[in-house]
Amino acid sequence: MALNNKPLSQLTLCIKGAGEMASGVACRLHAANLSRILMLETQNPLAVRRKVSFCEAVHDSRQSVEGIVACKITSPEQMQSVWLKNEIPILVDPEGDILETYPFDVLIDAILAKQNLGTRIDAAPLVIGLGPGFEAGSDVHKVIETQRGHNLGRIIDKGEAEKNTGIPGNIGGFTSQRVLRAPVAGRFKSFKSIGDLVIKGDCLATVNGQPVVAEISGMLRGLIRGNLEVPEGLKLGDIDPRGKIDYCSTISEKARAIGGAVLEAVLAHYNV
Repeated sequence: MALNNKPLSQLTLCIKGAGEMASGVACRLHAANLSRILMLETQNPLAVRRKVSFCEAVHDSRQSVEGIVACKITSPEQMQSVWLKNEIPILVDPEGDILETYPFDVLIDAILAKQNLGTRIDAAPLVIGLGPGFEAGSDVHKVIETQRGHNLGRIIDKGEAEKNTGIPGNIGGFTSQRVLRAPVAGRFKSFKSIGDLVIKGDCLATVNGQPVVAEISGMLRGLIRGNLEVPEGLKLGDIDPRGKIDYCSTISEKARAIGGAVLEAVLAHYNV
């Protein structure tokens, strides 16, 4: 039984963001029968790991990640009907206006913007921030460490997460080399798809006619949608040197660890 005498399965949870990490969190909560989840997104979300990001439902109306389905809604009144189908509703509401009128039991800021874009500690009885940019005890109740390494998934009760290093996590001995970035600003055109095997030196895409070249060999684990205008330096995709096709459509170990930490924080707060 929850702290407010509401069954745990009836807790309502709002997640800001619906990218890869937010989707990993949503999947772990949903699998634990904390399924009354609403995810908030922008009008035009840009996901790299699109096959494991619920934000794709904003573009395609529906998205499935490891058997869990998210469905785009256009008004908060549609939440209940989606929950009855055991699916996750996604609402385009980047400012979180719904929080002013709908009382959620838990708010999770999973935007991963490396800064707080407006989340307040009084927005819900339990407010959780993922990664740097939040201070536990000030603007959120709990912070979850998102930096790969010894402390990944640690729940912080007071203080902040580790600062962003700007260096991608090490996979197969590669860090920044595995990430594809826009060489200039302009129109992104892709010649490859997620799951394709690529060889070091291959031209995988262009931005404003400038080539985007693979720095390592492996499998395209993630790639943004094509034919978009992108700024210089934007992350366009990532190459996984392990080359396993299943990794393209399954939640990463990092997202699972962060999701598990969020689940622990929710249960520690309410399961008393």
